[in-house]
Amino acid sequence: MSYIEIKNITKKFGDIAALEDVSITLEKNKIYGLLGRNGAGKTTLLNLITNKIFPTEGEILVDGDNVIENDKPLSKIYYMTEKNFYPDSMTVKSAFRWGKEFYPDFDINYAEALSEKFLLKTNKKIKSLSTGYKSIFKIIISLSCNAPVILLDEPVLGLDANHRDLFYKELIQSYSENPRTIIISTHLIEEAADIIENAIVLKNGKIIMNDSVESILSKGFCVSGGAAAVDKFIAGKNVLGTDVLGGLKTAYLMEKLDQNSVPEGLEISKLDLQKLFIYMTNS
Repeated sequence: MSYIEIKNITKKFGDIAALEDVSITLEKNKIYGLLGRNGAGKTTLLNLITNKIFPTEGEILVDGDNVIENDKPLSKIYYMTEKNFYPDSMTVKSAFRWGKEFYPDFDINYAEALSEKFLLKTNKKIKSLSTGYKSIFKIIISLSCNAPVILLDEPVLGLDANHRDLFYKELIQSYSENPRTIIISTHLIEEAADIIENAIVLKNGKIIMNDSVESILSKGFCVSGGAAAVDKFIAGKNVLGTDVLGGLKTAYLMEKLDQNSVPEGLEISKLDLQKLFIYMTNS
């Protein structure tokens, strides 16, 4: 069931097209990964969904309602960005109470429980928090607000490995108990790969991939061996890139393969999501 419909969206800043004719349908209660290199258009797309900027062309619907200057669909979305929308002089605990004013389903008890897990002192003022703890504060707000749609733009900025691991676990736990549509924009693809169900890959303002992670991984292969043998095998196939070292060659493919059909002398292995992303967006 579609919940967010992005229809033929183009966004230009002057003569530069940040997004060009982008169309995506996002289903209800699914976790999406929004992937792309810096400048690919990820944040622009999230800003368009939340009506922070207007499209040059196209429209965006949330649960059937156009987001442009319409409070009804926007009330269903929580958008976590690098920016802090709470007054710096406010304490964390006061921010939780304030969150309840904007999101009636905000769970203050859950927010306080998460604060204990992350060792976030709720009597501290927001301006006194480190970069990592500001991210943790915003993560807690995101998970506690219970909005039907949650957009997370680089949510683990400044978090150490332990806190990132805790975030992923809490996200999955929260999602399993209260399914929502979640979009995570991140550069830490290897870490997020086990969480996201669908991957949307942006390159130069265009969608180059929108598929389930399972389907993408089933088509990602690395073939290596003698250069001539590799060239013969990959002829006519969807080759993302190649590396050559002496007489040896490695090719990276995005294609369904029968591994039993690989000629003797060639080695084949699977590619993980991060490597596939790198090869898809390198050129």
